Amino acid sequence: MSNYLFHDSKSLAQQAEELGKKAVNLGLIPSFSVHHYSDSPEFYLPDEQTPTSLTAPEAYMKFKKLVEASSSNG
Repeated sequence: MSNYLFHDSKSLAQQAEELGKKAVNLGLIPSFSVHHYSDSPEFYLPDEQTPTSLTAPEAYMKFKKLVEASSSNG
């Protein structure tokens, strides 16, 4: 049986932030910021051409993929 790290949109956003911080610490992304709105947070990733805006689920999946790929290469 799986142990989920999130169970609602707020805890999903928190897990996405934690994975984002881990990705920054590992040097996988230069930085990210979170803009908190009344209905949901938006994650912004700097890009050389245009900043990328992600929803919490999109950010979670992107950061998780980066961190997992990094740990499997190490």
